[in-house]
Amino acid sequence: MAELIEVRFKGNRKGFFSWDQESQLEVGTPVVVDVERGQDLGHVTAIGDIAVRKCSGCNGCDSAGSQDPRGAVVRLADADDTHLIDELRKAEEDVRRTVVERVETHGLLMKVTDAEWQWDRKKLTVYFTAEKRVDFRALVRDLAALFRTRIELRQIGARDEAKRLDGLGRCGRQYCCAAWLTELKPVSLSLAKDQRLSLNPSQISGGCGRLLCCLRYEHDFYVSSRRRFPKEGRAVRTASGTQTIMAVDIFRERILLRSEDGTTRSATLAELKRDVAAADGTKERPPQPPSALVTFEEAHPEVTAESAAEAVTPRKRRRKRRGRRRGRGGRKRPDKGPAGPGTTTGEDGGG
Repeated sequence: MAELIEVRFKGNRKGFFSWDQESQLEVGTPVVVDVERGQDLGHVTAIGDIAVRKCSGCNGCDSAGSQDPRGAVVRLADADDTHLIDELRKAEEDVRRTVVERVETHGLLMKVTDAEWQWDRKKLTVYFTAEKRVDFRALVRDLAALFRTRIELRQIGARDEAKRLDGLGRCGRQYCCAAWLTELKPVSLSLAKDQRLSLNPSQISGGCGRLLCCLRYEHDFYVSSRRRFPKEGRAVRTASGTQTIMAVDIFRERILLRSEDGTTRSATLAELKRDVAAADGTKERPPQPPSALVTFEEAHPEVTAESAAEAVTPRKRRRKRRGRRRGRGGRKRPDKGPAGPGTTTGEDGGG
């Protein structure tokens, strides 16, 4: 039975393939796989159930319907295959510089990020970033005549560029997008506002120049935790008088309050709830009966079960009929309005 595996290539590019041979694969094994218009070489990063979960969680192929989503593993790579791919990787930097020179010659507003050879040298992929749409048809013809192979220019975003080039973040660890983050979800400035972080772009941006991906990790915790606390700026009535919520510390569960005379104090969430309850007198106030409940006077001559049930049963409201009032014979009555100049009243129509 064919087994699904995950294979990674240069720049954290990955694909899912099927392995139907009897020998067992191991993580990190180099393999030659079938790709579009040729063959490529990569390393195995996941096998079996782990690969199935990764494949079903991405936006690409659907492993549930087929165990051969994109291609199959041709064979295990030998020493000559790995040596060839290493030589191609060393030559790719010179290729990128050549492409940059051609881009400047054609006067195109684009930044060449990386170049990648396919293992069989049947395709050369050039990755670039640009602010606007670029017409690179003349550049493709020029590069195809220069390298004698199929040229593919692929435009990527700033976050995809950081994922491909890799690096270390401000935390000192590898970029999340290059290490384990499979899907790059949008990050907005509201996430930083909810976490009370600095809105300075230089402090909340990553190496790609965009907002940090890790702003999404704890956002749900902050939102759910702040629902337990009153909003900042709200005035509450406590045993000490009316006080304003100045700041909230969700980790220590403490609230900073300011009185009308300008003095401030700090209290826990439980203490504030007790002060508010004491000021409202909710503990001493007896429970009030429902407003719909009707009580009987003590001097009432007779209180029976039927009369009590009728008293507490809500009455049905009569629905008002909509529409204009009709006169006799089902005809609508004429609207009566003030008689102005040139108008007549009555049945005779005037003389």
